[in-house]
Amino acid sequence: MTKLFEAENVSVRFGGLQALDGLSLEVEEGTIIGLIGPNGSGKTTFFNTVTGLCRTVGGRVLIDGENITGLQPRHIYQRGVSRTFQRSRLCLSLSVFDNVVIGRQNSLDLTLFGNLFRRRRFVESVRENHEQVHALLSTFSEPLAARIFDPLHRLNMIDRRRIEVCRALIANPRLLLLDEPSAGMTPDETHEFMGDILKVRSDHPRMSIIIIEHEMDVIQRVADHVVVLNFGKKVAEGTFDAVVANPWVQEAYLGTS
Repeated sequence: MTKLFEAENVSVRFGGLQALDGLSLEVEEGTIIGLIGPNGSGKTTFFNTVTGLCRTVGGRVLIDGENITGLQPRHIYQRGVSRTFQRSRLCLSLSVFDNVVIGRQNSLDLTLFGNLFRRRRFVESVRENHEQVHALLSTFSEPLAARIFDPLHRLNMIDRRRIEVCRALIANPRLLLLDEPSAGMTPDETHEFMGDILKVRSDHPRMSIIIIEHEMDVIQRVADHVVVLNFGKKVAEGTFDAVVANPWVQEAYLGTS
């Protein structure tokens, strides 16, 4: 398989805190990587580093062999990396459509001149965006697609999480980073939502996904490969069965001996 993403000895510090300590990780095209570990182990910091929100003090990050270390977030986004956040960044007062299409902000013409004097192009752009957003929503739920212009505050938690993923997908990413996508959902909603993620994977067979999750049932169901972090270091990796059989993982993460 083709290697899509690689982190090589990535280190990040916040003052005296070593948030990532020589972390190396590879992701092959079309695979789902489960990233697990205790709170504070560096999982979200890793996502922030990949997407340009945190600066490294060592190592590098590559997409398709291109070094993207130190690039601005918008430039990394343009190279095919999208993400969701553990804490929702949706705007509840805006419509479903608005919340999704904002994921294309780098390609939208937001100038006053363009919107006032290129009306035909503006109308065509709205139509194209509507079609794309509707198609994405339909991937998850036809009833959700029918509510495309509803304000987001009317939607339940699982549909809001679907909107977050759609906003990341509208950029047609090659690497999708999901930061605890099941947070705030019931077990039944989580099970349904992970089915949605597997369908997204089926619809985008060349896209790779890294998912941060605390729910081991989720990781077991969706991940092809699992990486365990602790104190910014990789302490175990392999298949789900191999990782949960690791004595350190059982004791320190799963709470068993």
